[in-house]
Amino acid sequence: MIDPGPDDPAHLDALSSALEGERVTHIFVTHGHADHSPAAHPLAARTGAKVYASPIAVAKSDIDLRVEADEDLGFEPDAFASDGARFSGPGWTLEAIATPGHTANHTAFALLEENALFSGDHIMGWSTTVISPPDGDMDDYLASLEKVRARDFTTLWPTHGPPILQPRPFIDAYIAHRLEREAQIIARLEAGDTRIPDMVAVMYAAVDKRLHPAAAHSVLAHMIRLVKRGRVRCDGAPSVARTYRLA
Repeated sequence: MIDPGPDDPAHLDALSSALEGERVTHIFVTHGHADHSPAAHPLAARTGAKVYASPIAVAKSDIDLRVEADEDLGFEPDAFASDGARFSGPGWTLEAIATPGHTANHTAFALLEENALFSGDHIMGWSTTVISPPDGDMDDYLASLEKVRARDFTTLWPTHGPPILQPRPFIDAYIAHRLEREAQIIARLEAGDTRIPDMVAVMYAAVDKRLHPAAAHSVLAHMIRLVKRGRVRCDGAPSVARTYRLA
């Protein structure tokens, strides 16, 4: 079982019903968010399985800028699934692949027999994932995309959305989208914008304004990357409230 979801009695009963007649020995968790990990230990109690996840602890985000599911701060695995670790059973072998970016502890799991990857929220089937600082990191996210692309998987099975049957062009499009957004930020700085909310008002003009706070946090993730790379400067640690200028 991978990412069993929320700790909801009806949901757990549905999982147990679907698993009737099967033996569950391993429960893998890609990251500690409320829609992924809370059911892991309750399901383990029902099945006798062990829970496996990254050795990196679940981190608490900035509550004032929350744009994602709540963190499952109490979640801890029974055993670690470190990068490169392999786990096996009758007819299957899973390899843990560290894919930080969406969160620092995000881990995907490759099913080696099918050259397939259970990609969690790192690569979703319906949209690009949320990169929400401080736990989310845009540099890590792009590096993880390249890491997955290099493995040349046949299929990606995201936790959200349909399977991805042509991973390479899909990942290429995700990388291009992020780099295009970065170019838009540079263009707004060249136009004289110095604050993230002002950039968001232009860059996301066609998007419902209720989503602008989430968009601002995405722009912040890009801005942190640009500051680290020396292309942009700001006074103090990057935040949505800071003023920015081209280096």
